[in-house]
Amino acid sequence: MDEVEVVVAHSERATLRVGDVFLKVDADQARIDVEIEAMGLAPVPTPEVLWRKPPVLAISAVPGTALGRLGEPSTASPAAWAAAGAAIRELHEAPLPPWPGRDLGELTANLDGECEWLVTNGVLPPDLVKRNRQVAEAALRPWTPVFTHGDLQLTHVFVDGDEITGVVDWSEAGQGDALYDLATLTLGHEEHLDDVVAGYGTDVDLDVIRAWWSLRSLLAIRWLVEHGFDPSAPGCEVDVLRSRL
Repeated sequence: MDEVEVVVAHSERATLRVGDVFLKVDADQARIDVEIEAMGLAPVPTPEVLWRKPPVLAISAVPGTALGRLGEPSTASPAAWAAAGAAIRELHEAPLPPWPGRDLGELTANLDGECEWLVTNGVLPPDLVKRNRQVAEAALRPWTPVFTHGDLQLTHVFVDGDEITGVVDWSEAGQGDALYDLATLTLGHEEHLDDVVAGYGTDVDLDVIRAWWSLRSLLAIRWLVEHGFDPSAPGCEVDVLRSRL
């Protein structure tokens, strides 16, 4: 019998691996709906949907290994990072998904609320929060929406050698800012930004990508703490914020 591996588990959802099958348990069926539809629309390799029986979605494993992990050096080649950039460009050039993305006004309000929480509760020094809120401002501008993955952490991109073999976890997909995907992929791995941009193949505003690093980190810390993760681990979100000083 195959061993059951707990990939991730918290109060919102859990993912288990049994052999070559991933079982995603999620009480939010709208999130699963988005994931299934997005995988069907995306022009990049994605897992195969095997079956669905709410609240469980079964998908196939994709070959290869993750591009890396936040807080750890990536062993993937520069060519693999460039291939990830090329795959993102292909996604961004695809027709928009039919559901809307994040609202700029709501995003700004959420950011201000999280900054206030971080300072009021003594989670981060006020000057660190203030500086990163200033940096984040560059991302808070109108953008032309594209088909975005929405949570393109490097653990969600799988490679075999220099080739992309699959992109997983599409529950946050929607219409969004192209630079947000590029920023999410390179969060904590600034040394690979040039490779990703080279693969992406078009000029991008690096200041906006850096702004998204600050913005995403500020927004994530409370959620991570409340769900049992450590954003202050070496190389993770708090270190990303400190690097902006």
